[in-house]
Amino acid sequence: MFDLENPVFWVGVSFVLFVAIVLYYKVPGLIGKALDQRADAIRNELDEARRLRDEAQALLADYERKSREAENEAKAIIEQAKRESEALAAETRRNLTESVERRAKLAEEKIARAEAQALSEVRSSAVDGAIAAAEKILKSRASAGATAEALIQSSIKDLEGKLN
Repeated sequence: MFDLENPVFWVGVSFVLFVAIVLYYKVPGLIGKALDQRADAIRNELDEARRLRDEAQALLADYERKSREAENEAKAIIEQAKRESEALAAETRRNLTESVERRAKLAEEKIARAEAQALSEVRSSAVDGAIAAAEKILKSRASAGATAEALIQSSIKDLEGKLN
């Protein structure tokens, strides 16, 4: 029954001894424990990966929201700058128009004063010329005497008051 020279017998005995030693040292429990620890480690890594993914998605959503807010703020700033520049341009145009009108008015007033002064000078010159002419005419027609001289002087003074 036991053929000690048969190699299959010795392989069987070796196998039984191997299984007995493995069971004696509780190798299946150690292997199971090691596999359980490995499974727990993998589970923890997966949980950590999910947590990190959730954090990354939350950060991405936050950055996208901040990006939209910054873009909206930039648009608002641009619109405000456009409104301010248009208002400034309108004010500048209005100020320029007022300045041109004011200068035109000043120029017209200056021209009117110059015309009045020129007219006054022409009148004064005409009066002086008329007085001189009247003096010559009166001197030539009046007789030479004290009375004639007094009459001429009186007439000249009256003439000056009336013409000016």
